Amino acid sequence: MARGEGSYLYDTEERRYVDFCAGIATCCLGHCHPAVVQALTEQAGKLMHCSNLYGIPGQEKLAKLIVEDIIGIPGQVFFANSGAESNDGIIKVARRFGHRRPAADGSPRYEVITFNKSFHGRTLGSMAATGQRKIQVEFDPLLVGFKYVDFNDMAALRAAISPQTCGIMLEAVQGEGGVNPVQPEFLRGVAQLCKEHDLLLMVDEVQCGFCRCGATMGWKAVCPEVQPDLVSCAKGIGGGFPMGCFWVSNRAIDGQGTPLSSIMGAGSHGSTFGGTPIAVATSYAVVSELVQGAYHERAQRLGEYVKNTVEGWHIPCVTGVRGLGLLRGVGLDKDKFRNPLPEGMTPAGYVNNLCREAGLLACPAGPDTLRLIPALNIPAETLDEGLSILLGVLEMA
Repeated sequence: MARGEGSYLYDTEERRYVDFCAGIATCCLGHCHPAVVQALTEQAGKLMHCSNLYGIPGQEKLAKLIVEDIIGIPGQVFFANSGAESNDGIIKVARRFGHRRPAADGSPRYEVITFNKSFHGRTLGSMAATGQRKIQVEFDPLLVGFKYVDFNDMAALRAAISPQTCGIMLEAVQGEGGVNPVQPEFLRGVAQLCKEHDLLLMVDEVQCGFCRCGATMGWKAVCPEVQPDLVSCAKGIGGGFPMGCFWVSNRAIDGQGTPLSSIMGAGSHGSTFGGTPIAVATSYAVVSELVQGAYHERAQRLGEYVKNTVEGWHIPCVTGVRGLGLLRGVGLDKDKFRNPLPEGMTPAGYVNNLCREAGLLACPAGPDTLRLIPALNIPAETLDEGLSILLGVLEMA
């Protein structure tokens, strides 16, 4: 790829593609949005990097915007560079919480329960949290302290809690694992279990957050009344610039009123490039645009349009459309294609390749799901153009 304009990408031979991938949910305002470009270039002419040894006013400004207008719950923010780093951060908070709130015998709690088909990153910590063996192969021994159970299975989750458990970590929509949304009753049940067992509710919003799923955060699109303790963010927060963060609640964790956010004191965590002046200036432009433009409402509306359109085609190989907002997965049945799949090719990989050849960029989400995650500001006519290409591909597949 050589350049991008809005919801189009152009390769080095100047072929144009409709972009339904958006940097895997990262370029939430499309490519080269004027407000983002202006913020980045203006800050580059002032100060790109100094150090977190000094105050960076843009961090405070951006954190206030995230806490008040995106999360909506009092807390504090630590800035990082990616989703994997942000997830490592909330895992560290959970483990320190487990030391401050130990088991009945006085031993530290360290175990975090996550879910099969989850994806939390590719660092050693976030990879160990991920409930997909395929990304862990030949990286053993993994970081200890993680237990995986089936998503949306309350009985399995309840049975998995042990005296060593300190938190439960989940995605509002399992993006990499097949675009599987959390069920409302399950999310409410998780929140209740956390209260009953003094556990931290840890929500990975790396792919789901920042208006992608029809609310400012993915969990809010499912159960807005639920209040997590830890939230990891990345992708859409920077609009294409490397950026991540994690939010920690200010709620009291003991009878003395100690805020959860206070347990990570100076020296407990750090990042050379997290929250640099150029990163926070760019991110502030992105998040401000998302908030002021109410893009969560647009994502909800266009997401329903995508679902209804694709399911309305009644194509035999399509099993349905899952997801929330503009994070959608088209289910594919390998036994109902018109043509046999190439040797070793998954249904999602096969359709994804055909789409690219036809001028549409999407991405697989597991073997049987094609993921559609366009920019939140994609024009209606461009969305229809991409859907028309997808229809042609599926009719001939």
